[in-house]
Amino acid sequence: MIAKTEEEINGLTEIGGIIRFVLDEVEKQVRPGITTLDLDTVVGKLLADNGARSAPILAYNFPGFSCISVNDEAAHGIPGPRALEEGQLVNIDVSAEKNGYWADSGRSIPVGNVSEPLLLLCSTTKKALDAGIKAAFAGNAINEIGRAVETVASEAGFQIIDGLVGHGVGRNIHEPPEVHNRFMPVPNMKLQEGLVITIEPFLTQGIGNYREGRDGWTLLTIDGSHSAQFEHTLIITKEAPIIVT
Repeated sequence: MIAKTEEEINGLTEIGGIIRFVLDEVEKQVRPGITTLDLDTVVGKLLADNGARSAPILAYNFPGFSCISVNDEAAHGIPGPRALEEGQLVNIDVSAEKNGYWADSGRSIPVGNVSEPLLLLCSTTKKALDAGIKAAFAGNAINEIGRAVETVASEAGFQIIDGLVGHGVGRNIHEPPEVHNRFMPVPNMKLQEGLVITIEPFLTQGIGNYREGRDGWTLLTIDGSHSAQFEHTLIITKEAPIIVT
């Protein structure tokens, strides 16, 4: 989507703000013993209370209001009766729609006391997202986002999970273009003012490949290593982007 009008920007900002609020509230509930279904139930209620609808359900009939992934589950984990345990990482990815506008955000959250290596994985993934955002301005090449993300990851000794990328968003949950987390020489494009995209680094302690789980949804690191993801939806401007989530 190319956001051109104040109405469009306001619509995106509204749904983005709802998603940010939902994630903030759900993060407060993360603790050992709570189930991923409990967390997802909170997501569903808060979205409904704010007049928003779950994007995974709308777009893909996903079996949950949100994607909740634990430890080696990189993405698209299905909420269920599994209780979180001390020392785990849980990723909560919330995407939603309101009044025809869509946005997407996620974050990895420590469960109780987490080891220093996992804390470093989380903080590095967040730094990689911040670096990508700094490279996201009109006229810059889109692959400079990937270069910035990859630089932060490699300097800290982590791998990018190849194949998991950011994307266009705004009028649907997944739109062109793909926003890679590595520097891709070709094909390339210049970022356009008003373009709405997500940036979402996926970092891992392992080799950076993933596989599909038996449930047909969950994506897991191929070597069982932990992964982390942070994501924002943003609108490209000539200067710093508008981060709507």
